[in-house]
Amino acid sequence: MRFINLILAVLLAGCSTTGNFKVPKGANLYIYKRPIPVVINVDESISTDEVIVGTVTSKPFFWTASGRPPGGGIPYKIEKNGEMIKDGKLCSKFRVVSIFWPPFALIYWPLGYHPDITYDLVNDVQNCD
Repeated sequence: MRFINLILAVLLAGCSTTGNFKVPKGANLYIYKRPIPVVINVDESISTDEVIVGTVTSKPFFWTASGRPPGGGIPYKIEKNGEMIKDGKLCSKFRVVSIFWPPFALIYWPLGYHPDITYDLVNDVQNCD
């Protein structure tokens, strides 16, 4: 049973990427030109009346999301009340698990969110190092 749980955990880890975000309250965050806003799992203990802090889990990204802002990275936009209030690019990081996820993860889904930073899209702070 433990082996099956381990296999399931590896499968799920290979299919997603998770990042920490700060976004304006009431805004929708769109990532990688996907038509549906991402779901932010809000951390109520550190969110405020103006800012939502939480995690986003989504599908990994193709090679076109490689690089660092401003020229490279994962494209995003923030909309509020149907109007775009901000857009830009997020730092991406190579996902080592994609090497072990045959046959196509290394080709199609090698990049994910940077797990060690918070994407502060309120104050435009990203420490990509």
